[in-house]
Amino acid sequence: MSLFQLFLQNESAYQCVSELGELGIVQFRDLNPNATAFQRQFTREVRRCNDMERKLRYLESEIVKSDISIFKVDDLPAAPQPKEMIDLEATIDKLDAELREIDANNDALKKNFHSLTEMDLTIQFANIFLKGDSELVAITDEDGQTPSVEVSGSTIQPFNFVAGVIDLDRQFAFERMLWRAARGNVYFRRSPIATALLEDAIVGKEKKQVVPFVAFYQGDQLKNRVERICEGFHAALYPCPKEEPERTEISRGVLARLSDLKMILSQTRDHRNRVLAAAAKFIRIWTVKVRKIKAIYFTLNMFSVDGAGKCLVAECWIPDADTDRVCETLKHANNSEISSFEPILTPMETKEMRPTFHRTNKFTKGFQALVNAYGIADYREVNPGLFTITTFPFIFAIMFGDAGHGLFVTFFALFLILKEKQLAKIRDEVFSILFGGRYIILMMGLFSMYTGLIYNDIFSRSFNIFGSAWKVNISDEVLQQESSIMLDPKAEAGNYRQTPYPFGLDPVWISAENKIVFLNSYKMKLSIIIAVFHMTFGVVLTLWNFTYFKKWGKIFVEFLPRMLFFWPLFGYLMTLMFIKWIQYGPSAERKYQTDCAPSILITFINMCMLSYSEAKTKPPVPECETVFFFEGQKTVQMVFLLIAVLAVPVLLFGTPVLFLIERRNKRKQQMASSSVGDSETAVAADTSASDDDEEEMPFSDVMIYQAIHTIEYVLESISHTASYLRLWALSLAHAQLSEVLWFMVLRIGLGNGTWFGGPMIWAIFAFWCGATVAILIAMEGMSAFLHTLRLHWVEFQSKFYSGTGVKFSPFSFKRVLDDPSDD
Repeated sequence: MSLFQLFLQNESAYQCVSELGELGIVQFRDLNPNATAFQRQFTREVRRCNDMERKLRYLESEIVKSDISIFKVDDLPAAPQPKEMIDLEATIDKLDAELREIDANNDALKKNFHSLTEMDLTIQFANIFLKGDSELVAITDEDGQTPSVEVSGSTIQPFNFVAGVIDLDRQFAFERMLWRAARGNVYFRRSPIATALLEDAIVGKEKKQVVPFVAFYQGDQLKNRVERICEGFHAALYPCPKEEPERTEISRGVLARLSDLKMILSQTRDHRNRVLAAAAKFIRIWTVKVRKIKAIYFTLNMFSVDGAGKCLVAECWIPDADTDRVCETLKHANNSEISSFEPILTPMETKEMRPTFHRTNKFTKGFQALVNAYGIADYREVNPGLFTITTFPFIFAIMFGDAGHGLFVTFFALFLILKEKQLAKIRDEVFSILFGGRYIILMMGLFSMYTGLIYNDIFSRSFNIFGSAWKVNISDEVLQQESSIMLDPKAEAGNYRQTPYPFGLDPVWISAENKIVFLNSYKMKLSIIIAVFHMTFGVVLTLWNFTYFKKWGKIFVEFLPRMLFFWPLFGYLMTLMFIKWIQYGPSAERKYQTDCAPSILITFINMCMLSYSEAKTKPPVPECETVFFFEGQKTVQMVFLLIAVLAVPVLLFGTPVLFLIERRNKRKQQMASSSVGDSETAVAADTSASDDDEEEMPFSDVMIYQAIHTIEYVLESISHTASYLRLWALSLAHAQLSEVLWFMVLRIGLGNGTWFGGPMIWAIFAFWCGATVAILIAMEGMSAFLHTLRLHWVEFQSKFYSGTGVKFSPFSFKRVLDDPSDD
C-alpha cells in the first residue's frame, strides 16, 4: 500500500473520479479536515443530490403504497455527466411536483366528498326524526327525569334546532356537556348506529365513524352555547331546513354532487396510478445515478485546490499491485474530456500507518469478517484469517461432533450456496448474517461429519463398519441371566484382540456402562493436546512478524522466552499423555499394565510443587515397579521447571534492556551524523531526531507495559490452556443431549410393538426431528460457534495479533449502492 498525490484538471476531475469509483481500489484522504460541509467547493451539488434523493424516496414510498411493481435493474448505469444532472433533476422535480399536486387535489376532493356525505346523513336523520318515525333520545338529568321546557307567559317559545355529525368516540361526552351547559333545557337525539365513511383525507386510510344528531333548544342564548360546544367537540353542523320539501331538494343536490365527485375521484386515482407506474420503470435507474453523482461530488469535496485554481489536488492510498490499473483508468477517463494536461499520479513518502487491505473472495470473505470483528490487522501484520479457514471449523467440529447433525448443517449450507443469486436479494438482517457465512457453515458441517465419524457418533448411534475389537466368549445362558457384565481385557477368555478399530472409536462403547468415563478421559486429553498445538502455533506466528519487520532482538527477548516457558510445562504435560497411551495397556505383552499408570494431573502438580517425597513416589499397586513414566523423569522435570522459571525474568527485563540499547545506538548515530560538515545532512538528522523523540516512549512506560505483558502471559498460559477444556465439556453435553432425545423420544415409537406403533412413530419422529433441529443444531450450534470464536479471538490471536490497524476503505460505487444508509 502506497500513498500517492493526484493532480486533476477541473474539467476532467468529475470523469476521473467516476472511473475510479467504478474501479473501486482507491482510498482518498480528506485534505480539508477543518472545513465544514458548507465551506467545501461542491456543497451546492451535494445538496441538490440530497434533494433529489429525498424526492425519489417519496416517489418510491408512494409506489409501494399503491402496490405497483418497481422494475428491477440488471445492468447498473454509469454515472451521468454533470450536464445530464440538470435534465435528471428537472425530470424528478416535475414528477414530484405533479404527484404532490395530484395528492393535494385528491385531498381537497376527499374532504369535499366527506362533507357532502356527512350532510346527506344529517338530512336523512333529520327527516326520520321530524317525521316522528323513531324513538326520541333526550337528555335527562342525574335523577333520570326529563327536564321541563322553559315558557314565557302562557305561550311556549318556538323550538330551534341544529343538525350535524359527531365522532363516534366523542358522542357521550358531547351529550353530557350539552346537558350541563344548557341545564337540561336541550333536547338531543342521535342515531343509535354509527356510519363508517371513506378513508379520512388527513389521517390516510384510517376509517372515520360518525353519528348524526339533532339538538333542539329555545332562545338565542342557548343557540350560542350549543354552537360553541359543537365547535369545541369538532362536531360538523350542516344546514337543515324545517320544511320537508326544502330538505328533499337539498338532498337531491347533495346526491348529484356526490355522484360527480365519485367519478372525479376515480379518474384522479387512475391518473395518479399512471404517473406512479411511469415513474416505477425508471426509479431504480434514477436512484443509482443520483447516488453515484452524490458520491462523486462528496469525494471531490475532499480535494484541495492549487494556488492558481486550475486543478484539484488529491491524496490517495493505492495497493501497489493495482497502480498500473489506476494509471490506465485515469488515462482512459482523461481521453473523453478536453483538458490541457493529463492526470498526474506521483508517489509520496509518509510515516503514517498504512491501511490494511486483504483481498477476499466469496469463500474467504466470511472468515476474514470474523477476524475483522476482533480488530483490523496492522499493516503487514500476520493475518489470522488464512489459518481461520481451517482451525475455526475444526475446533467447532470437536464440540459439535455428530456426523448426522453435521450432515444437516452441510445440506443447509449447500442450499444457501446453490441459491445464492436468489437469496442475495433478501434484506432481512438476521438472514443476511447467515447468508454471509454460508461457506463458514459449509466448512463447519463438513468438519462436523469428520469428527462425528471419529467419535463414531451419528444421531447418538454408532456404526459397526469394520467389526468391533471386542469378542465376548461367554455362553448365551450366562448372558441371559446377567443384566450387565464387565468385560476384563486381561482375562484369559480371549475377549479382546490386539488389532484396534481402524477408524474412530470402537462401536462397543456406545452400549458400555462406563462409556462416559472413557469418553471423559479421551476428550479431556484431546482438548489439552489441541490447546498446546493451537496456542504454540500462535506464538510461532510472532516469529513471522519479528522476521518481516526485522526486529531481530525481539526473537531473543520475546519469542524464545515464551516458547521456553510454555513447552517445558504444558508441552511436557501433553507428552505425558502420549507416553501413557503408548506405554500402558491391558495386554500381557505390555511392559506396564493399566493399573500401574500414574495420574498425569498429579504428576504435573508434583512437578510444579517440587514434591518428590517417598510417600508420593511409592507405586499405587504393589505389583507396579515405579510411579514414574520413564527413567530419569524426576531430573527431566526439575530441568524443565528451571527452564520455565528462568524464562520469566528474560521475558520481563529483555524488552526494556533491548529498548535502552536501541535508543543508545540511535543517539550515537545522530551524534555521528551531526558532526559531519554538511549542513543539509545535519538539518535532516536534527529533524529526524526531533520526530523520533516525539514518538519515543519513556522507559518507565516500557517497563510497566512489559511487566503487565509478562504477568498476563504467565497467567494466561494456565488459564488459556484450561479454557480449551470447553472442547471436552461441550462435546460431552452435545452427545448426552442427543442420546436423551434418542432414548426419551424416538425409542418410544420404535419400541412399540402394537398396531398403533406405526402411526405413532410419525408424530414422534416429527417431534424428534424438530427438537433435533431447534436444540441440537440451532442452539447447540450457536453455542459451539460462540465458544470457537472466543478461542480464536482470546486464546489464539492474542499471542501474535494486535488488531489495531486501519481498514482499507476504497471509494467504490458498489459499496455506495449496496449500503443505502451509508451517507
